[in-house]
Amino acid sequence: MNKGIYIATLESNSGKSIISLGLMRTLLGKTTKVGYFRPIINDVPTGKKDNHIDTVLSHFEVDLPYEDAYAFTRSEIIQKRNDGQSGEIIDTIIRKYKNLEERFDIVLVEGSDFSGEGSVFEFDVNVLIAKNLGLPVIIVASGQHKTKETLMGSLQMAFNAFINKDVKVLAMVSNRIQPENLEIALNGMREFLPDEVAVFAIPLIDTLSNPTLKEIITALNGKVLFGHDFLDNQTGNFNVGAMQLRNYLHHLKNESLVITPGDRADIILGALQANISTNYPRISGIILTGGITPEDSIIKLIEGLSQVVPIISVEDGTFNVANKVGAIKSNIYADSVQKIETSISTFEKYVSLDKLAEQLINFKPKGITPRMFQYSLVKRAQQARKHIVLPEGTDERILTAAAKLIAMDLVDITLLGDEEIIKSKIMNLGLVLDLEKIKIIDPVKSVHFEDYALTYYELRKHKNVNLDMARDRMSDVSYFGTMMIYKGHADGMVSGAAHTTQHTIIPALQFIKTKPGVSVVSSVFFMCLEDRVSVFGDCAINPNPTAEELAEITISSAESSKAFGIEPKIAMLSYSSGTSGKGEDVDRVRQATEIVKSLRPDLKVEGPIQYDAAVDLSVGQSKLPNSEVAGQASVLIFPDLNTGNNTYKAVQRETGALAIGPMLQGLNKPVNDLSRGCTVDDVFNTVILTAIQAQGI
Repeated sequence: MNKGIYIATLESNSGKSIISLGLMRTLLGKTTKVGYFRPIINDVPTGKKDNHIDTVLSHFEVDLPYEDAYAFTRSEIIQKRNDGQSGEIIDTIIRKYKNLEERFDIVLVEGSDFSGEGSVFEFDVNVLIAKNLGLPVIIVASGQHKTKETLMGSLQMAFNAFINKDVKVLAMVSNRIQPENLEIALNGMREFLPDEVAVFAIPLIDTLSNPTLKEIITALNGKVLFGHDFLDNQTGNFNVGAMQLRNYLHHLKNESLVITPGDRADIILGALQANISTNYPRISGIILTGGITPEDSIIKLIEGLSQVVPIISVEDGTFNVANKVGAIKSNIYADSVQKIETSISTFEKYVSLDKLAEQLINFKPKGITPRMFQYSLVKRAQQARKHIVLPEGTDERILTAAAKLIAMDLVDITLLGDEEIIKSKIMNLGLVLDLEKIKIIDPVKSVHFEDYALTYYELRKHKNVNLDMARDRMSDVSYFGTMMIYKGHADGMVSGAAHTTQHTIIPALQFIKTKPGVSVVSSVFFMCLEDRVSVFGDCAINPNPTAEELAEITISSAESSKAFGIEPKIAMLSYSSGTSGKGEDVDRVRQATEIVKSLRPDLKVEGPIQYDAAVDLSVGQSKLPNSEVAGQASVLIFPDLNTGNNTYKAVQRETGALAIGPMLQGLNKPVNDLSRGCTVDDVFNTVILTAIQAQGI
């Protein structure tokens, strides 16, 4: 039985982090517990951690102590080989791996990096480790600066080396290939590989290869003078500012790193001005060489600027600095969220390991875990790309979430608001947001403004709305965004970060309207608890639903549950379980339960039932021993908004659960409401939910 998979490479800087991060995401979407292990890591300074391990464990929240995630440092391996203790190396690696195999459903094992002393024997060591662990292998190689013949020759040699040791090769990946050569790389691998070995080619991604200012500062031992908040800026290229400013400006490219002596005030100020000018590309930062800092008058001038990229002072001369910057190899760190998401989205675009992953997992998990649920949301959003409008385009949380969504290539997005203000905020936040992939619309300046106003007038003139009133309504971002959906110019809307629930929903009720047969718009939260996902409804919309309304909310919530892969076992909550309780409130829940049973006899529903009896198996069996729902409820329906809203927030805060939602139910087209206290993750998750709803669930 295979409980692991080994990623092996042939050299340093192969880009295998893309494979590790992408495969971790894939495996976590298939099973509950995925471990991570590196048999050999590079030496790290005392008190520091291996970057690969730190990144994976922190980003995917792997419950694994750092010390358990590796066996040896490189220097320890060399010392043991010199001491004739090579056997102990393998014994220790096997023991540590087996410990993880017992704790996790599957373990991702990442081979060594081929850097530093001792790298000449590392390939054979990786073959030996994979053989002794009994793991199948994915082979990764970089095609950067290689001919087809060189790349295919090294890959074929690697394949033969593993096969000769009876190590199964599941897949082979040619990485960092020029986009126009992807098919050539795929055909080249197919020429010598058997059909059962999957082949993939991944293009060179500049944003993953280019170092950040933070990496450059570390490499140059630089001192930050300005721009501390933007050290994650990535460099697209670099050039030396040695000529006169009027000539140098012609050499600026997007995300250029400017390298210039510290006394060249003309270059420094010219580059800063070019950065904020619409006529020149943005720059990523400025390196001042020679240990020279600008004189006080120049410093004072820079301090008064509103937008300043990182300015770093270094001791080395310009020539040495340029050479060192050119030699820096970019890495992905635990806090490199943008690079991590880009890596994962790149993997998912070019690599399909679903079938291979299924081969490694020979059991079916019970229920659906939070990690599996979140993974499934992302995958479903990718199945049919949708266009979501975000009316609160100047809100920092909205912009940050939009950058993440675009980086992961999940949805098309339109932001509403003043274009210059939005662009300025994007720049000030230091967001990597490709403005060519996002629309920004100022409602009153839109080419559709008059058409939208006229449409609204026709829809609402029976309510004494005139054309001037319609224009006033369409100048409101919530009304404009809702009209985009009505007219088919967007598929869904997410709002509420800066507006009330009423402000978000009223336009939808006025002209999006409810689905046929639905009279109540309600909501659900997907509560991602430690080991399961529960559906809570209604916690956001209806203050005091009648029995009939409560029944309709229940049926809508059950349909939402099924649509998102959660088998609905419905608990109609009250302060009493079964037939013992008396009173208006419990009678209303009892009546609602009977209505649900009569309308939908196919649903498993229990009510009235208390919360503990609904979710705790022992309590549920003691109070309602013959119930199909008690103790295992997946859909929990609250009797009123006061109870539901307080309960979901209490569960969220006290248990650390992730609450995804609210997701509105019953509208013809999806409009979802955020809390004004929402986080970036709340925005991100709600947009994904909205995109999936727009697919027609």
